[in-house]
Amino acid sequence: MSTAISPTAYNYKVVRQFAIMTVVWGILGMGLGVFIASQLVWPQLNLDLPWTSFGRLRPLHTNLVIFAFGGCALFATSYYVVQRTCQTRLISDSLAAFTFWGWQAVIVGALITLPLGYTTTKEYAELEWPIAILLAIVWVTYGVVFFGTIVKRKTKHIYVGNWFYGAFIVVTAMLHIVNHMSLPVSLFKSYSAYSGATDAMIQWWYGHNAVGFFLTTGFLGMMYYFVPKQAERPIYSYRLSIVHFWALITLYIWAGPHHLHYTALPDWAQSLGMAMSIILLAPSWGGMINGMMTLSGAWHKLRTDPILRFLVVSLAFYGMSTFEGPMMAIKTVNSLSHYTDWTVGHVHAGALGWVAMISIGALYHMIPKVYGREQMHSTGLINAHFWLATIGTVLYIASMWVNGITQGLMWRAINDDGTLTYSFVEALQASHPGYIVRALGGAFFASGMLLMAYNVFRTVRASKPAEAEAAAQIAVVGAH
Repeated sequence: MSTAISPTAYNYKVVRQFAIMTVVWGILGMGLGVFIASQLVWPQLNLDLPWTSFGRLRPLHTNLVIFAFGGCALFATSYYVVQRTCQTRLISDSLAAFTFWGWQAVIVGALITLPLGYTTTKEYAELEWPIAILLAIVWVTYGVVFFGTIVKRKTKHIYVGNWFYGAFIVVTAMLHIVNHMSLPVSLFKSYSAYSGATDAMIQWWYGHNAVGFFLTTGFLGMMYYFVPKQAERPIYSYRLSIVHFWALITLYIWAGPHHLHYTALPDWAQSLGMAMSIILLAPSWGGMINGMMTLSGAWHKLRTDPILRFLVVSLAFYGMSTFEGPMMAIKTVNSLSHYTDWTVGHVHAGALGWVAMISIGALYHMIPKVYGREQMHSTGLINAHFWLATIGTVLYIASMWVNGITQGLMWRAINDDGTLTYSFVEALQASHPGYIVRALGGAFFASGMLLMAYNVFRTVRASKPAEAEAAAQIAVVGAH
């Protein structure tokens, strides 16, 4: 039956804003990554200034790619998916707008404070207390908008993608608020409420679940919507998707202690983190297989559809990095890998191969829809972007594997009299060729983002957003 409906059934404005900023922050964050990678090849690029030193810019790079690029991608896609799967408009346009402008304010705050050296020193949680409070307010508002929209849904069923988005929103709020408990002593300095091994444990409970929930669970919500949509096939197994969801969120939260092997953390806590990390392989691969098998009967589309290629190759990288993670959590492997570039390679297998590639694929699918276009301006540019991203990721990961294992073996090599065979500087010299390849791989990936920016610009310039709103209205009316 048809019912009277507002002229704009869905709020696509906030989706468009976040989608565009995903591309902008992607270029800035990845460009900065190439710059700091180059600093490790040519140390003169530190410019002998405190604000441009590797130590100041590296946390800015991680914040830009995780929270600015990744965060904007999650906001954009979750707002798009929740409206379309619930067949209802976001519960509040003004609160949605607040999440957009508030989130950009948090990122600008990071851009200013981190190069100036204002930092909590906690990995992925470096932002000092005023910005951390703003982030918490924006995030809680995001939760209100997302869950409020689900409450007023027109559909009986809550699609599985929304379960993943919902879990990521709730757990990220909990992690951020608990880990940032601190005592401010000035406007830009605070001290953690925790001390010693407790502080380390809470930080890595947060740090690993920034990976586990922010960079995995949210993007799995993206996968469960955009892979079936782009492949034009139903999800392979809905039952598996539900098992995947509950197993993943039950296990992931326990994996943090694997960052603290051979430290002052109690041995039982280290072993528990290791055991949970190994068990985590099962739900991770369950989700990867579910996504891959969705292409049953549609594999031929990969020949002609570079967007689907982005989505499927991201799943391959997800499978690889979620095998590598549990393996690196094993204490004996960790004794070789920890503090080496192998860890950096593992993070980027997930960050470039999984997070960035699924985000890029989702944006290429979504941007024409919210701008009233049939498709992106150029399929050829998407194809070129795909190869730049894939080759860049492989160069990055392979160089860091070689470097990491080389470093680990050199650091533990001892002479017959028990003295170290190699100095730290010798290990650094052996790493130099790998740093060149890593910078090259990063440059490949970042240059792909420039192609994307041009493609998006041309698509938006030829767009008719009003037509997108009208199409959304027709879709909702038809669904009633």
